[in-house]
Amino acid sequence: MRKGLITILTIISLLLVVRCAENKRQPVLRDTDISKVIARMTDVMVHDVTNPPLASRFFAYTCLAGYEVMAQNDKQVKSMHAVLNQYPTISKPGKNDKYDTQLSAVLAMYLTAAKLQPSGTLMTKYKDTFLDSCRKIGFDDEVIDSSQNYAQFISKQILAYAKADGYRKINNYPRYKLKTTPGSWDLTPPAYMVPVEPYFNTVRTLAVDSASQFVPDEPIPFSTDKNSAFYKFLQMNYNKSGDRLTQQEKDVANFWDCNPFAVQNDGHMLIGLKKISPGAHWMGITAIACKRSNASFAKTIEVNTAVAIGLMDAFICCWDDKYRTNRIRPETAIRRYIDPHWKPLLQTPPFPEYISGHSVISSTSAVILTHYFGNNFSYTDDVETTFGVPPRQFNSFTQAAKEAAISRFWGGIHFMDAIDNGVLQGNKVGNWVVDKVSARKQQR
Repeated sequence: MRKGLITILTIISLLLVVRCAENKRQPVLRDTDISKVIARMTDVMVHDVTNPPLASRFFAYTCLAGYEVMAQNDKQVKSMHAVLNQYPTISKPGKNDKYDTQLSAVLAMYLTAAKLQPSGTLMTKYKDTFLDSCRKIGFDDEVIDSSQNYAQFISKQILAYAKADGYRKINNYPRYKLKTTPGSWDLTPPAYMVPVEPYFNTVRTLAVDSASQFVPDEPIPFSTDKNSAFYKFLQMNYNKSGDRLTQQEKDVANFWDCNPFAVQNDGHMLIGLKKISPGAHWMGITAIACKRSNASFAKTIEVNTAVAIGLMDAFICCWDDKYRTNRIRPETAIRRYIDPHWKPLLQTPPFPEYISGHSVISSTSAVILTHYFGNNFSYTDDVETTFGVPPRQFNSFTQAAKEAAISRFWGGIHFMDAIDNGVLQGNKVGNWVVDKVSARKQQR
């Protein structure tokens, strides 16, 4: 009897041990933890008024840091070595068996963003808040410390890769001088800001071969002849503005404005209106897609990385064309040749007109997201509700990209050939990135 009682007590003890072990299982992070890093980066970009091309660079390297942690620990995720231009072999830290892969990936993103962004201390604070939440869900200090060490090791290598992309050399280039030839781009009101990133085409591309790989057709030649193709384009913009715009067209233009440089007159003062960049908007859409599809942690970090790579390459290609063609903006041309008091619905950004940046990067992003989630992926875009922009419903990423492109015409800041050819270039960049991803998957 006593022997039987001892046996029962032993079994109960073992069950309790097993139950305790189950309760101490390692916590699991989710796709939203990756998206939160991107969201916090966007917050800091708004704070810093980060320009759109530079924002894409920050997103790309930050995502690569998290991605490479996964590549070293998940056989389904292959390193970007031999895929991206001049991408090194990312080495793994020495003996460290206490780290958590997902936690290390997220921390690598936080650490990389903190070093890249001007107000990186804000990202460090966000990281500390994130770690507090990790402790609450069950991560112990040993795992957190080991994961941070792992993340730091990977982040340093990604930052070295970023440092070698040529962006730091831009500060040594001569100040950009405005050209005075007829039809050349000029500064625009109300702030007459200096040109943004005129040398961004010198930055090393990630997936595409070079900034000039997908050069679009030349823009319609400038002419003041009222029978010329250019003047007809000019008249199109003039006739489709002000009261001639429908409310829906105004809503679409304002929805896709995404102008981090916006300012408004208030008496004798100019007041800055902070907004997110076009790239940040599409990274936000990426978060929506991953969440809505219940994407795994690994897939979420892969999709974000692919979109970020596409954004950076798209901006490099687009900016190469902008400062090469150096075409005048509709606002400047219409005021000079048609109506000196004309104003576009949207504020004209401070860089040349051809080609349309939003058309390029939106098409690139749509191609990549369609690759991952399909042609008929419906979603509600509420990325900018915090800025007072109402959400919009879309039935596909392509529909959203087309709307983003035409919004630049209704907004009065682009001619139609810049929009049409921008879409074509964006599609080419997006397909190129997707092809590299597909080739990498076939090697797995």
